[in-house]
Amino acid sequence: MAQISTKSRKDLFIHIGIILALITLLFLGFFFVYLPFTTNHGESITVPDLRKMNAEELDDFLDSRDLQYEVIDCTFVANIPPLTVISQNPQPNSKVKQGRKIYIGVVSRTAPLIKMPKLTDLTYRSAQMLMKSMGLEIGTLRYVPDLAQNSVLKQLYNGKEILPGQPIAKGSKIDLEVGNGLGNTTFSAPSLIGMPLDEAKFQIDGAGLKTGQVIIVDEEGKEPGTVVRQNPEAGNKTRIGDVIDLWVVRPNEEPDANDESQQF
Repeated sequence: MAQISTKSRKDLFIHIGIILALITLLFLGFFFVYLPFTTNHGESITVPDLRKMNAEELDDFLDSRDLQYEVIDCTFVANIPPLTVISQNPQPNSKVKQGRKIYIGVVSRTAPLIKMPKLTDLTYRSAQMLMKSMGLEIGTLRYVPDLAQNSVLKQLYNGKEILPGQPIAKGSKIDLEVGNGLGNTTFSAPSLIGMPLDEAKFQIDGAGLKTGQVIIVDEEGKEPGTVVRQNPEAGNKTRIGDVIDLWVVRPNEEPDANDESQQF
């Protein structure tokens, strides 16, 4: 067995230096040779962009890049094919080690059921916003003759009217019938000459028409407050929603300052 000579101070220092050199060599070898070799230190992989890919394609795609994946979220999204990747972590172009697992979110195969909202009597704009918030889409939009301009009159699914509260798949398309404010059927304008203003307005409303300008005129021999002229004239063709202007003999009491009447 070899013995370390310590006969002189010089020999002692030489042996101590050799021991320290061996310890340093072992230290450097462990941290800069052994560990990098066993942990692939310094080797990294750029994470690919998996979004818009189908989850069924990921096995082969990631195996060839020495990566793995795990589905952690499944959400329904209208108009996107099922199993499409819509999110991932780490993000694309990140640097990771080999064998790293990528966590993804995909589009579910089936749409969840929701309750059909009540869209009738809402304005088209309000119905549009409500449908968007509930994940429904507008299908066919059809305007029909009706005084309720821009109001939803019917809600239909697959050609049949669907009632509020009925179950329907999220992402479904709902057809709407909306009033255009006018009717297609023409009829003769009623005769309003000689009627008091209030009665004339009542007749106009009852015929599905609208009162336009009420113009105050001075005419001798005519009953104050009665209609002496109208436009369109009685017998002319009108349709629902049309406006009729009236000329009225000045009443005994001056009209209120807030009245929209005009003097002719």
